Amino acid sequence: MPGFGLPGISGIILEVVAVVLTWMNHGPVAALGMTLIILSILAIAISMSLRSAANGKLSRSKMVLNDTESNEAGYRSTEDLDVFLGKEGVTTTVLRPTGMAEFDGVRLNVVSEGEFIQSGTRVQIVRVEGSRILVRTIA
Repeated sequence: MPGFGLPGISGIILEVVAVVLTWMNHGPVAALGMTLIILSILAIAISMSLRSAANGKLSRSKMVLNDTESNEAGYRSTEDLDVFLGKEGVTTTVLRPTGMAEFDGVRLNVVSEGEFIQSGTRVQIVRVEGSRILVRTIA
């Protein structure tokens, strides 16, 4: 069962108690040896888990998503909004500093350069950064 929670925390506490008791009863060399053994077993377990997740039985299970969504298949995280750069439009809501504006019949979420812009004000797109469209009022 994946997770950390109470079993993980209690396991860590019990490991620390075991090392401390080993130190008290058998000395620092035995405690150091026990610590190295615990870290080695932990490293092997993590390595085997990661290998299984990447190439083993776990990678073929339904818990691991193997499908990809690529640009060639038509999947895009954001649309290419650079075509709107320099366009002029009208705000349809108050920009405080974000809101809606219409450009050539297309409504877009836009951001002003920091100031509040009233609804119905003419604006121009000055910069496009992914899905963030920065506008400025037209004087």
